[in-house]
Amino acid sequence: MRWDSLFADLEAQLDASAAAALASEVAERTRAEWAAVRLRDRIAAHTDRELTWFLADGEVITGAVADLGADWVLLRAGTRETLVPLASVSSVSGLPSSAVAQTGLARRLALPVVLRGLARDRSPVRLHLTGGGVVTGTLDRVGADHVDVAVHPGDELRRTSSVTEVRTVALAALVRIGPV
Repeated sequence: MRWDSLFADLEAQLDASAAAALASEVAERTRAEWAAVRLRDRIAAHTDRELTWFLADGEVITGAVADLGADWVLLRAGTRETLVPLASVSSVSGLPSSAVAQTGLARRLALPVVLRGLARDRSPVRLHLTGGGVVTGTLDRVGADHVDVAVHPGDELRRTSSVTEVRTVALAALVRIGPV
């Protein structure tokens, strides 16, 4: 009788040890998978959800994701849309923990590609910069890490007579880009 108790106790200890090892392995794999999740992937999983976005310039926008690129998000708040570089997102409130992997051609578009499209359109834009600065005008040229902006009043077309200066803005300084 004593041997049966000893064997049962040893088997219970072995089962408990195996269960603890399995739980530890599952927890470690979960942590490793979570470590590979990018903010962009979490945003992509919730494009239909209204979120609160806290930006580097202190601005707070409540809006849903209208589109998402490699390093930018297009937010829709009512009828207004704002292009936000992901590097300018300080935090997001209301974002669930699920995520999706990066897929699709549009999702590979980097910010300079989108800005080149705006430059081709020649539409006036308002650039909000870190530190609270605002530049209004038309994008002339887009480099790898900067954009040249013909500064002019937003209610005027880009004409030589209306341009007050051409300002070169570092892409790293962009917080959000919106219509005039």
